[in-house]
Amino acid sequence: MSTFGSPGGRQVNSKPTPPERGSFPLDHDGECKDVMMSYLSCIKRVKGTNEAECRNIAKSYLSCRMDRNLMAKDEFKNLGFGEEKPLPKKEDAEEGKKNELRW
Repeated sequence: MSTFGSPGGRQVNSKPTPPERGSFPLDHDGECKDVMMSYLSCIKRVKGTNEAECRNIAKSYLSCRMDRNLMAKDEFKNLGFGEEKPLPKKEDAEEGKKNELRW
């Protein structure tokens, strides 16, 4: 219901509610700015691909924010940083499984 054009021009007062997740204070004092800038340069250098080096910098940025109470402390697995899976060796990938038909 709109209050536009109503007599007296009364305003509806409603208190905004923050989202449950994803909202945290801005870093006005630049406490984690160095880490953020190194992350942004890493992303630019690798042209936006998901490189391990940039993931580690992102992890340290989130850690910096959590340490300075700029975001709620949480486990990294809840923030998208699961266990790193080792890449298969080239030898294993080329050999394949025993009795596997290869073309």
